[in-house]
Amino acid sequence: MESFSTLIRTASREQHEEVRGSTFMSDLLGHKLGVDAFARYTEQLWFVYGALESGAERLAGDPVAGPFVRPELFRMASLEQDLEYLRGPGWRSGVSALPATLEYARRISDCARTWPAGYVAHHYTRYLGDLSGGQIIRDTAERTWGFPKKGDGVRFYVFEEIPNPAAFKRDYWELLDAVPGDELERQRIVSECRRAYAMNNAVFQALGEEFPLSA
Repeated sequence: MESFSTLIRTASREQHEEVRGSTFMSDLLGHKLGVDAFARYTEQLWFVYGALESGAERLAGDPVAGPFVRPELFRMASLEQDLEYLRGPGWRSGVSALPATLEYARRISDCARTWPAGYVAHHYTRYLGDLSGGQIIRDTAERTWGFPKKGDGVRFYVFEEIPNPAAFKRDYWELLDAVPGDELERQRIVSECRRAYAMNNAVFQALGEEFPLSA
């Protein structure tokens, strides 16, 4: 019988490829966009992770979502350091969320409040995605705009408290396999993973409209 973690990875692979193939991300990774586009993307992450990590505080003792609340994953402090570097000390007065970002953050908050297993779906798509594929973005930003290696501007992508990402991910797969619930509930979680990827892709599409020129 296929494990639940394998089911999630298989079912969400198509959506993951759509995100990787978005025009905005292709242009960003292809050195066609300026640092302002990167900073704008970082702003959107701040809103999304704000929803994730405020939800984590409420769910730390939950039997379903609680095991996934791992402080070594938390990104908000790093995001705020990056935004101060990218936007200056008054960055909070200037950041804004795109409508697609607000919808994404609201969905995460709704799951955290009413459906812990759905929150796990968003936790998986975000944290493991940035722990893995995010390293490509970090490397691109360092080479394109001269950011200090694993320093200011890209601290979000540096998981200092996870020295062995491969081992961490193996442990994470085991946590997914142990999520309680019948087959119907597991299918609902898989569907929420797909929804999370679609919402993330909508943010990329909106960013692509805001930065339409590959210059």
